Amino acid sequence: MITISETAQSHFAKLLSEQANGTNIRVFVVNPGTSQAECGVSYCPADAVEEDDIRLNFNGFDAVVDKESAPFLEEAEIDFVTDKMGTQLTLKAPNAKARKLSDDASLEEQVEHMLQTEVNPQLANHGGQVQLVEITAEGIAVLQFGGGCNGCSMIDVTLKEGIEKEMIAKFSEITGVRDITEHNRGDHSYY
Repeated sequence: MITISETAQSHFAKLLSEQANGTNIRVFVVNPGTSQAECGVSYCPADAVEEDDIRLNFNGFDAVVDKESAPFLEEAEIDFVTDKMGTQLTLKAPNAKARKLSDDASLEEQVEHMLQTEVNPQLANHGGQVQLVEITAEGIAVLQFGGGCNGCSMIDVTLKEGIEKEMIAKFSEITGVRDITEHNRGDHSYY
């Protein structure tokens, strides 16, 4: 699930040697599966390990992961690097913002995954987001916008020139997109 480099393992072992006996590290994701997902590492005293936590054994310590964070930490990597700026711990979790898709994921799951991992991070720059409502029998992806996208004067361009083109190119079953948002201009609108 998580790869921790040898240098990072040595770093953690050194830090943990200064903590109470039985202390390990906890690796977690806050707001998993959303564009606001953040990964973190903290100390995990022995009495803070929950029954359903997952324990991963490393050199001299365990990494503890809560059940909710686990699917979002698939393929995560922790490293301890030294560069011109000094040393730093890096944590890369490519699946933190959206769960990794299974090989047999439905079209709806694939489209929602695309929206969460590719479209919403871009829309978040403007305070907006989009979600899939349904895919019609004709292959139309029905979408609903929120946040800064609601009432934005550029929504038609975003919908047709951005999202629709990407979706049609990626999914042969998708023939177009439709926005069902009742757009109300206001202070929340980006433009």
